[in-house]
Amino acid sequence: MVRQRSRGAGHGDDVALLGRGAERAVVDQTLAAVETGESRVLVLHGAPGFGKSALLGYAENAATGMHVLRAAGVESEMELPFATLHQLCAPLLDRLEYLPAPQRAALETVFGIRAGVPPERFLVGLAVLGLLSEASERRPLLCVVDDAQWVDQASSQVLGFVARRLLAESVILLFGARERPQDLLGLPELEITGIQDADAHTLLDSVTYGRLDQHVRDRIVTETRGNPLALLELPHGLTVTQLAGGFGLLSADTLPGRIEQSFLTRIGGLPEQTRLLLLIAAAEPVGDPALVWGAAGRLGVAPGAVLLDGTQEWLSLNTRVTFRHPLVRSAVYRSATKEDLRVVHLALAEVTDPQVDPDRRAWHLASAAAAPDESVAEELERSADRAQARGGLAAAAAFRQRCVALTVDSSRRAERAVAAADATLQAGDLEAARRYTEIADRTAESEFQRVKAHLVRSRITFAAGLNQEAPPLLLTAAQRLEPFDMELARETYLIAWGATALVAAHSDSLMAISKAMRALPSPTGTPHALDLVLEGYALLVTESRSAAVPVLQRALAALADLPVREVLKWGWVANGVSAAVWDDEAMRVIVGRVVEGVRAAGALTELPFCLTSLGIAISWTGDFTAAASIVAEIEDVSAATGVPIAPHVELRLSALRGRAAEAEALIAATIEEAGAGGQLMGVTVAQWAAAVLYNGLGHYQQALSAAQVCTRMAELWVSVWALPELVEAAMRAGDDDAARAALEDLADATRAPGTDWALGVLARSRALLSDGAAAEKLYREAIERLGRTELRPELARAHLLYGEWLRRSRQRVEAREQLRTAYEMFTAIGMEAFAGRAHRELLATGESIRKHAVEAGSGDELTPQERQIALLVREGLSNPEIGTRLFISPRTVEWHLRKVFAKLSISSRRQLRDVLPPGEHIFTPG
Repeated sequence: MVRQRSRGAGHGDDVALLGRGAERAVVDQTLAAVETGESRVLVLHGAPGFGKSALLGYAENAATGMHVLRAAGVESEMELPFATLHQLCAPLLDRLEYLPAPQRAALETVFGIRAGVPPERFLVGLAVLGLLSEASERRPLLCVVDDAQWVDQASSQVLGFVARRLLAESVILLFGARERPQDLLGLPELEITGIQDADAHTLLDSVTYGRLDQHVRDRIVTETRGNPLALLELPHGLTVTQLAGGFGLLSADTLPGRIEQSFLTRIGGLPEQTRLLLLIAAAEPVGDPALVWGAAGRLGVAPGAVLLDGTQEWLSLNTRVTFRHPLVRSAVYRSATKEDLRVVHLALAEVTDPQVDPDRRAWHLASAAAAPDESVAEELERSADRAQARGGLAAAAAFRQRCVALTVDSSRRAERAVAAADATLQAGDLEAARRYTEIADRTAESEFQRVKAHLVRSRITFAAGLNQEAPPLLLTAAQRLEPFDMELARETYLIAWGATALVAAHSDSLMAISKAMRALPSPTGTPHALDLVLEGYALLVTESRSAAVPVLQRALAALADLPVREVLKWGWVANGVSAAVWDDEAMRVIVGRVVEGVRAAGALTELPFCLTSLGIAISWTGDFTAAASIVAEIEDVSAATGVPIAPHVELRLSALRGRAAEAEALIAATIEEAGAGGQLMGVTVAQWAAAVLYNGLGHYQQALSAAQVCTRMAELWVSVWALPELVEAAMRAGDDDAARAALEDLADATRAPGTDWALGVLARSRALLSDGAAAEKLYREAIERLGRTELRPELARAHLLYGEWLRRSRQRVEAREQLRTAYEMFTAIGMEAFAGRAHRELLATGESIRKHAVEAGSGDELTPQERQIALLVREGLSNPEIGTRLFISPRTVEWHLRKVFAKLSISSRRQLRDVLPPGEHIFTPG
C-alpha cells in the first residue's frame, strides 16, 4: 500500500536542494567574492519548480555576515515603474543622504518621495549603484531578485545597468527567472535543469510511504524530468490508487499547470476565509501586511481564525507578506473567479491611501471594474501622466492601455487608444502599439482621429527597422494632418524627410517630400527651430547647399535651446544640421544634448539614432574610448527593444583604427544586410568606411572604388564626407580627372559654411592637385585651420599628406618633421593603418624610427576604461565625479586607479600629468 507523507509547502526548499551540489558550489563561489572586496552577479534561470527559489533561499541562509536585500517580481503587478527596485532599496532609503544631490533627487523622484522632472534612466542606475556601494561599506550586501521575468521594465533596465557595473563594491546580486530577461542577457548565468535520476528517486521516496511499483516510480521520474517541485507535489494531487497504478500523470510540458493544480487541490480544502486571505495576498503585490489585513478586515476575514487554519503553510506573515513558493501565488490568483478578483481588488483599493499611492489604488480600481467606468479611466489617465513624469514610459503605456478598456465613449476611446499606442511605441513594444492603433481605427469618429492613428502606425513602421515602407506612410500622414494641425503636420514632414534621407535608394522620394515642405505656408511671427530646419533641409534638396547653409546656420542657433519635448518628437532628424554646415563643435554639443534629453525620457526607439549621431561626431575627434562606449550602449538599447540598427559608429571606428580583417568583415556584412533592406545610409557609411580604411592601408585603387560608390549615392552627409577620400585616392591611383571632379563637388559643399573644418579639408584636398608654392601654401593653410578644431585625425592626415609631398619634393628634413608629427598623432589616437603609412614614409626619408605599438592613448597596458579614468583624474575630477561620468561607483574608480598606478609605476594622482600625453582628452557634451 502506498501512502503520501504529510508536509507543508515550505518543506520543499530543503528537500528541493537534493542533488544540487554543483549548483550550490557555484552559489558558494559567487558569495565568496566579497571576501576579497569584489562584486559578483549571477542569473539563475530555468523552468518553474526546478529549484531556483530554493537556491536563492540557500544563498540567503549561507550569507553569514551579509546584509540581505530581497525583492520579487509579481505577475499580477501592473507596470508600476521602479516597483521592484523600490522593494529592493526600501531598507536603504535612510542612506539616501549620503548620495550626491543629483543622484539622491533621482531616486526620490522615481520612488515618489518628491515631485520633479523625469530623471535620466542612467542617473537612476548610478544612484542605485551608489546606494548599494555606500551600504556595503558597513557590511557586504546580498541582493536577491526572484521571479525576475515579472519585474517591471524600469526596474529591470536599472538592475541590468547596475549588474553590468558592479566590480569592487562587496555586493552580490542574484536573480532567479524562468527565462532570462532581455535586460539581463550577457550577464553570468547558471541554467537550473532537472536533478539526476538517483536523486529524483530519493526525493520521490521522501514524499511516499510504502512500496511503489518500480515501473511507476521510473515513469514518474522520467515524466517529471527531474523537476524537484513536481516530484514533491504531484503525488499530493493523486489518489493512492492513481499513484500506485501510475494513472493521472502528465507530460513535462504541462508540469507547471499540474503543480499549480496540486497546490489548488490542497488549498481547496482550506476554510473559505483562509482561501480569501490567500487571494488578497496574491493580489497585493507590495506584500504590505497593513494593506493585506486592512482589505481582509473589509471582507470579514478574522485574523485569529485564519491563523489557526493552516495559513502559515502557504504564507509568511512577517514584516512583509510572502508566499512560500511563487507558484502558489500565481496558482491562487489565476484560479480565482472574475467576481472574486473584483471584490478583492476593490477592497485593496479602498485601503490604499490615494495621497500616498494613487497609482496603485487606480490600478486596483481598474482591476475591480466589472464594466467600462469613466471615473476610473480618468484616474488611470492621471496615473499615466505621473508615471511619465517619473520617467516610466512603460508604466505610462500600461496605464493608458487599461484606460482604453475602461472608456465608455467611443470618440474618447479612440483618442485614448492613440495615446496608448504612442506611449507603447515610445516604450519599445511595437506589437502592442500596433494593436492600439487598430483599436483607434475601429472606434475613430472623425477624420482627425483616423489621421492621428495613421501617424502612429507610420512611426511604428519606421521604428520596426529602416525600410522603404515608412517614408511614404509618413508623407501621407503629414499631408492628411495639414487641415487639422499644421504644427503636427510640419513635425511629421520633418520626420518623413529624415526617414527618407536614411533609407531612400534614389533622390525622387526626397525631392517630393522637400517640394511638399517648401509648399507649406510660412509660419507667422519669428520662425522657430522646426521652421528653420524644415526650410533649410528643403533648400538643401531643391536648390543648393549655398542656398540652404544660411538658413541651417540660423537653425543651428535655435537648436541650442530646443526644449526636451521637441527633442523627443523630431530632435534626431535635426542632428544632421550641424553636419550640413560643417560645424564640428556644434555637432558634438547639440547632438550630445539631444542624447541626454532622449536618455532622460527613456525613449528607447529614438535613442539608437541619436547615439549613432553622437558616436560619429565623437569619432571625428579621435576619442575612440568614448566612441566605443557609445557602440556598447547602442548594442544594449538595440537588444532591449529588439530593433536592429546598422553599426555606423562601429564601422567608422574600425575604419579609423585600420585593422583590415576586422573592418573588412564588418563592411562586407553591412553592405549585404543594409543593401538587402534598402537602407541607403547603411550602405553609404560602409562604403565611406572602406574608403577611409583603404586610404590608410595605402590600397588606393580599392579606396577609389569605394569612395566613388559612396559619392554617387543620393545621400546628403556621408557622401559629402567621402569626397576628400575620393580626391586622395584618385590622385594616388593616378586618376586625375576623378580627383578634379570630386574636388569641384567638395568646393561646392564647403565654400558656403566657411568653417575651419570645411575650409581645412578643402585646402588639404586642393593641395593634392597643386604644385610648388601653391601646394605648400594650401598644406599649411589646412594644418592651421584644422589645428584650430578638435578634429585630430583630420589634422594628423594633413601633416601626413604634407610630409609625403615634401618627401617627393626632396625636402627630406622638412618631410621628417611633418611625418614624425603625423606618426606620433596617429599612434596616440590609435589609427594603426595611417600610423603604418606614416612609418613607411619616414623610413623612405632615411630616418630610423622604432615602430610603436599603436594604442588609443598612453600606457600600452591600460584598458580603455583605465585610460579614461586616468585622463579624468588628470583633469582634476574626484572619484565620485568620475563615477558619475562613467556610470560606475567611486569604489570601482578607486579599484581601477590602483591598477593604473601599478601599470604606470606611479604612486600619486599628480604624476598622471607627467605620464599621460597632453593630446589625450575626454569628450564632454554641452
